Amino acid sequence: MNSFGKRFTLTTFGESHGKAIGCIVDGVPAGMEIDKDFIQNELDRRRPGKSDLETARKESDTVEILSGTFEGKSTGTPIAMVIFNHDQKSKDYDAIKDIFRPGHADFTYFHKYGIRDYRGGGRSSARETAARVAAGAIAKLLLQELHITIESGLLEVDGINAQEIDFDFAKSSIINALDKTQEKNQIEAIKNAKEAHDSVGGVVLIIAKGVPAGLGEPLYYKLDSALAEAMMGINAVKAVEIGDGMEAARTKGSQNNDPITKKGFYSNHSGGILGGISNGEEIVVKTYFKPTPSIFQPQNTVTTANEEKVCNLKGRHDPCVAVRGSVVCESMMALVLVDMLLLNCGRKISDLQKLYK
Repeated sequence: MNSFGKRFTLTTFGESHGKAIGCIVDGVPAGMEIDKDFIQNELDRRRPGKSDLETARKESDTVEILSGTFEGKSTGTPIAMVIFNHDQKSKDYDAIKDIFRPGHADFTYFHKYGIRDYRGGGRSSARETAARVAAGAIAKLLLQELHITIESGLLEVDGINAQEIDFDFAKSSIINALDKTQEKNQIEAIKNAKEAHDSVGGVVLIIAKGVPAGLGEPLYYKLDSALAEAMMGINAVKAVEIGDGMEAARTKGSQNNDPITKKGFYSNHSGGILGGISNGEEIVVKTYFKPTPSIFQPQNTVTTANEEKVCNLKGRHDPCVAVRGSVVCESMMALVLVDMLLLNCGRKISDLQKLYK
């Protein structure tokens, strides 16, 4: 499937070394201001080649809006956006056109379809996430109308954890680090991995503020399950935690429960979600990225003919994909929240009466 969402839907298209990547966003309410500069700024946050800690691929990621807007506002029809690729170096992949890269989707794509685009991974490349960020920007513009905000940052790199959480600092950090006291150590870990022709993993923290209580569709489209699906659909993500996540399994009910007062909750171990429905507290999600599988060390593998071979990669790759993955996580959360908001509009007969009377 190349589509996501129920009422607010995203469909993406394109490959890493194809002519372009893009998306179609449907379900956008009419009359909403579509700020193209904001969309471009979001793409610039994800754009490759901004530092020596990222892939050297140089893409402007300039977005073109093809449909769904008129005089700067949404028309209620599908919004189509395209981002043309300019800096592909497909020859870097000629030597591995018949080789499965360890840790990549080459093996599984080939066995599913019987054919694969070996140039940069084709459709399985994280290049596709630029389209998600463009769509996520549309979702964020809608959330802004409702005073809902989403922030993210790098919580952990190579086992080096943030001790303090500062989203404002993350916005100025070259790696989106949440803790200014740990940023230097995290940067050094990424540089060391790059110099060793290796890579490191990382954890991204995403928090949504201002989310009203009542979002989520039990039992089979719960808010937490939709968020987990959205995050797990991002390239290289291997685990997702909501609230305390795994730590909740190590505590007692008396410790994990969030006591309630007339002013709200004492704590937020639940991450803002109870029974799959938002409770009005901050939505807290942690997303775990594996180390970039593209490393420049000899690795044992097999060919498409199932012959054993040593894989020696060329190309340009991120030594830590979690760095640029931060804004992608925000985008996916925004898409889920907007979808849930629209689904929630008809939850009560009184809502429909207010709308149509």
